[in-house]
Amino acid sequence: MWTLLRDRRLEGLKFRRQTRIGPWIADFCCYGLKLVIELDGGVHRLREDADRVRDADLARRGFTVLRFGNEAVLTNPNVVFDAVRLCARGRPPHPSGFA
Repeated sequence: MWTLLRDRRLEGLKFRRQTRIGPWIADFCCYGLKLVIELDGGVHRLREDADRVRDADLARRGFTVLRFGNEAVLTNPNVVFDAVRLCARGRPPHPSGFA
């Protein structure tokens, strides 16, 4: 995923990986869009309540959080890229972009 997000390869947007935002570490963050992308493995099924608290705090800080399952990213990374492009254009991503 990082090889496709780094060096402004996606819509010219600057992403950082493993970035601290308050007490949290975001998998990928674009400060210009105030966008956080989280890639969730199987362990996140056991942490859904904690993830909701985290996402709510990031939202209070003005960030939009997009979550995708690792398997979705591995099989169809365009889902992530399309959701980011929609956010970049000021529109919310399509609900099917969430996993």
